[in-house]
Parts: sequence; structure tokens; C-alpha cells
Amino acid sequence: MQPTDIDNPEYFHKVIDCQYACPAHTPVPEYIRLISEKRYDEAYRLNWVSNVFPGVLGRVCDRPCEPACRRGRVEREPVAICRLKRFCADHRDPDLAFVPPVPAQKNGKRIALIGGGPASLTVARDLLPLGYTVDLYDDQKQGGGFMRSQLPSFRLPEPVLMGEVQTILDMGVQARFNHRVESLKALLAEDYDAVFVGTGAPRGRDLPDLPGRREGDPWIHVGIDWLAGVVFRHVESIGRRVLVLGGGNTAMDCCRTARRLGGEEVRVVVRSPRAEMKASPWEIEEAEAEDIPILDNHVPQAFVIENGRLAGMRFTRVRALYEDGRRRLVPTGEEPVFLACDEVLLAVGQLNAFPWIEADAGIAFTPQGLPVLDPLTLQSTLPQVFFGGGAAYGPRNSITAVA
Repeated sequence: MQPTDIDNPEYFHKVIDCQYACPAHTPVPEYIRLISEKRYDEAYRLNWVSNVFPGVLGRVCDRPCEPACRRGRVEREPVAICRLKRFCADHRDPDLAFVPPVPAQKNGKRIALIGGGPASLTVARDLLPLGYTVDLYDDQKQGGGFMRSQLPSFRLPEPVLMGEVQTILDMGVQARFNHRVESLKALLAEDYDAVFVGTGAPRGRDLPDLPGRREGDPWIHVGIDWLAGVVFRHVESIGRRVLVLGGGNTAMDCCRTARRLGGEEVRVVVRSPRAEMKASPWEIEEAEAEDIPILDNHVPQAFVIENGRLAGMRFTRVRALYEDGRRRLVPTGEEPVFLACDEVLLAVGQLNAFPWIEADAGIAFTPQGLPVLDPLTLQSTLPQVFFGGGAAYGPRNSITAVA
């Protein structure tokens, strides 16, 4: 047996399963104790130190802490850790002072943050009390990034998001909203000491090669773009019959939003078996509670166009075979399945996109399009440029972005 390496602080996280499972290592038992004592302000402050957006995450976090909760091993359900976070956020004193002081005398270092989402805002919160000058660039008119543009308001109310975002901006962030960065080299020419890229994974996957995709384009929408259209009021209605392709949380947001915009017959169609859906179990439960059926083991075959408009989609029924730990989807041999619809929402994954980083800027990328980074510091092959959140790891979630 090897001696325990207590020099590594990760060792001490492991003794508390829920805290270790949380990417931000939020001290869950401590804030639950504070809530039990009705010390809601202290519970909120403790959360804010580790996960930055307690009110937001209390509503939309993927809750990796709860499957790790020990109570789930001896009782039917784990402790409702996420909902308790929301509870303390909703019951704290709205005038609570918890932000650390920001020195008027700066340290002379200038940092550029690209993207106004959770990763960049977390960096700003951590650097401002140390005396750094922080400039934030984002092409939206307000901060929040994908939390604002992709999360429907029935999950994340605007006042909750804006309150926690504004708390960080008010610390002294020099925000340049409605400003799209077009060139990394041009930004570096402004003599920043470091640049942090927190742009997330902003491009949704399409199915461009599926027959009928081009002809059906007016009625086929990439999910994250469609959700942004709803948030910014460019989209206010949808057809009566809607198919949502995909099995992740974005698909669940799409189907539930479609229901609220007038979709009477909304169905989710997934390639994989239901047990392998990436959506959180509670997101699936909430969708089904709204009478939204989920059809698994259906692989898209074609968009069907009739009389010049989308009439539906054709699918191949498959079953999953597992060999040497790998899954294959094998056709069952049944006749193709036709599902009629008026519109389709594609929620089949997201991609990183860095069109503004020049090929000769000095940043290396993997074949998957992710930056090559130091695993500890997230420093790129260009020493003054760092990545975080979805821009570093690919599409994840809010709690990973702030960790």
C-alpha cells in the first residue's frame, strides 16, 4: 500500500463524496448545516465563494453532487443539494454585503476576457480583488453568455441571472458589450498581459447531409440558435407538430419551450437507448410531466418534403449491441418510421468555434478542434492566452465553467 499523499489538497475533498463530485468542490455539508440553522446569508456567501452563481446553479446545475450523496445509498433519494442552494439564494438578505473589497490602486496588469459567460465572469471575480484591470468583450448586449441566450426563462428567471451577473460587473469590470472580437492578433496588439478565452461552445451541430435538409431549411432549426431567438424575442411561435432531435439537456429545453410557444404535439427523438440519454434524469422527468413523449432507438434517415414544405421525417429503427465495451446501433430490419411534423429542432450536440483565432497566431488545436492546453493551468501554446469552460473542454455545463 502506498502512503497517502496529503500534500495534494484533492485528497481531503475525497472524504466528502458530494463535495468531491462537485467540479467547484462546494462545501455542501457546511452550507446545509447553515441552512438548517436558518443562517441563509452565511450559506449563500459560502456558496458564492466556491460556485459564484448560487441562485443560477440552484436552478440549472447538472447536480453531479446528488448521485454521489451517501444518503442515496440508504434511502430512496439523495439530499436535494441543488434545491437547497436555490433555497438559500432565494431567502438571503437582498442587501447582503459579501463581495470582497477591490483595491483602488491597481497592480498594473491588464487582462482581457473574451466572452461574458460563467467562465469569464468567474475569472473577473477572482482577479479584481487582486488589483488587476479587467476588460470583458462580448457580442451580446448584457453579461451572462449561454446562461442568458440558451436557458429558457421558465428555468432561469431574468432577475435571478441579472442579479448575480451584475454583482460581478459592479466590482469594476470594464465591460465592452455589443463588441465582437474579430481577431486574436489584433487584441494581443493592445498589450494585454494575458487573455482569457471563455466563449463556450457556441455552434450547434447540424445535419447538413441528411436528404431534404436544404429544401426544408425554413422549418428546420439548430436548437441553441432557436433558443437564443426565443430569449431575444425573435421567435414567438412554432408549428403545432414539433420534433426535437437529441437526448441532452438542450433537447429538453427545446421541447419544453416549444410546448410553451404553441406546440401541441411535441416529441423528442433519440438515436440511442433511453438509458444512455445525456439529459439529467430530472430534466427528462419534467419533459414527460408535460406530456412530451421520448422515442428512443430512432436514427434520422431523411427530412420528408411534400408540396414544397416539410411534412415530417423518416427514421430507421435500431437496437444497441455492445462488443468489447463499445456500442453499435444496428438496424432492426423493420420498415422505416415516418413521423409527421411542421418543424424540427436539432439538439444533436455543440461544437467549439474559434473563427477569430488566426491560424498563425501560435495556438495549437487538437483534431477535435479544442485548444492544446496545460492540464493544470489551462495555458495554451501561446503563453499569454488561457482558455476555460466550454472553450477549453468542449460543451459541458455551468458548474464546470466556474470550477
